Amino acid sequence: MSMLATLITVVIVSTLGGWMFRFAGQKTTQNTPYFRDMPYGVAVGYILGAIVVLWLAQTYYLGRTLEAPAANKYFFFVKAIDLFIIFALAAYVFRIFGRHVGTSATRKLFRSMPVTAAFGVMIIIIYTIMAIFAGLIAPYGQDQVFPLANIVPGGDPALGGNPDFPLGTDQIGRDILSRLIFGAQNTVGIAFATTCLAFFIGSSLGFLAATVGGWVDQLLSRAVDVLMAIPALIFALLLMTIASAWAGSDKGLLTLYMVVIIAVIDSTRVFRLARAVGQNIVVMDYIEAAKLRGEGLAYLVFREILPNATAPLLAEFGLRFCFVFLTIASLSFLGVGIQPPLADWGTMVRDMSQFINFAAFAPSVAVAPLLAAGAIALLTVGVNFVVDWMLHKSSGLKE
Repeated sequence: MSMLATLITVVIVSTLGGWMFRFAGQKTTQNTPYFRDMPYGVAVGYILGAIVVLWLAQTYYLGRTLEAPAANKYFFFVKAIDLFIIFALAAYVFRIFGRHVGTSATRKLFRSMPVTAAFGVMIIIIYTIMAIFAGLIAPYGQDQVFPLANIVPGGDPALGGNPDFPLGTDQIGRDILSRLIFGAQNTVGIAFATTCLAFFIGSSLGFLAATVGGWVDQLLSRAVDVLMAIPALIFALLLMTIASAWAGSDKGLLTLYMVVIIAVIDSTRVFRLARAVGQNIVVMDYIEAAKLRGEGLAYLVFREILPNATAPLLAEFGLRFCFVFLTIASLSFLGVGIQPPLADWGTMVRDMSQFINFAAFAPSVAVAPLLAAGAIALLTVGVNFVVDWMLHKSSGLKE
């Protein structure tokens, strides 16, 4: 069946099925409010959801039962479903564990936590452990080179693998598993430090502009407008190219330049939020009372404004961390970010991209460049789940 015919069939089935689903629900439940007041579009959505679930189940079954090479085209789909099931079960178990183990405050927190937020917290904890104890967890060093280059993942000698390197080696013979683990230490650690610096700069200047006002507010706001008018990634790439000439062969200095450049560019977004939140706080009565008591600027910013702006800033910190993390990976992919021999996920995606050519006949080999990309995507999704939950809690909304 052609794609057009399939699409037309799905539209017809969902259209008729939605009407039948709502009608049957009204009759079998004696016209309860749920089905009586159900919009027709919602009923069609249920049918479309059922069609998608059936299609996923059929495709997963084919990927599990067909013989190679017919099953190769379903390889990545099957692995994605397997990982989704594993992570969903792990997040559910982790939430149950958190509800029964820990302090009373953490147990209460886990009781109000959805599964998505539990998944995000679990991923953040795993990445943090990997980043802190990378030297103990990794089987080899991040710059250790073996005389076995381009070993494919899987460890199967028949396909060019090696049991000593379960995820294979790169083009110069470095263990991919070890570099993935050290990549958490380098990429995530540098991104966290950069985000902290961006927040220090942006929130300090934002609260200063909101508190002082006048020409200080105008000067800082117009400078931020100029920086925000330039696309962030292109601006960072331009500045990093200049910094590469300044740093020369000093890779540590280049990394320091990268941290400062990204922090300054990203602090403009933090400035906007801090200024907006600060302007809503400085008009409060307790701020006026503090001014009448003769409190200084530092007291107003750090003792009065900052504690009342913690919730939105924490939520923004998670979002900024994701953007900084992706920016560092993008710069490394382009060759101006974290420099070798330090392991970095962006560089790993670029270096292992040639393995994609093997996807047609050996899809397990093509997994190599997706490992680092998957590590980036997994942390980004996990952090966003936690940020969404924090925003929901700070908003005061109830389920």
